[in-house]
Amino acid sequence: MTKFLKFASLGLASAAFAACTTTGNIERNAAGGAAAGAAIGAGIGAVSGDVKVSEGAAAGAVVGGVIGAIRGNERDRDLVGGTTQRPVLDTSRRYYDDRTGRYYYYEQGTSRTFYENFERRS
Repeated sequence: MTKFLKFASLGLASAAFAACTTTGNIERNAAGGAAAGAAIGAGIGAVSGDVKVSEGAAAGAVVGGVIGAIRGNERDRDLVGGTTQRPVLDTSRRYYDDRTGRYYYYEQGTSRTFYENFERRS
């Protein structure tokens, strides 16, 4: 059980350090997913008699890291509309959002809307 606690605390510490970085969504989510996966894998390894705690933690870290990276990539796509380029906004006319108190524009050729700082309006 002490090995489980060591791996769980290591995973939580990794997640805390990953949250403090200035990297992108992919890196943050991959690190967080790896830490959570390691903790869950170590727990499964401790409970089941078939898998060692260290093997469960390693397998969980790999699976969690991959899932976290995929989730971060999807989040980046949602933020910038599927590309890494800024949207081309029709700035000839701006609209006011009463709910948020901010101005927004329509993207040229689509019906998507973005705030003045290119943040997607939902």
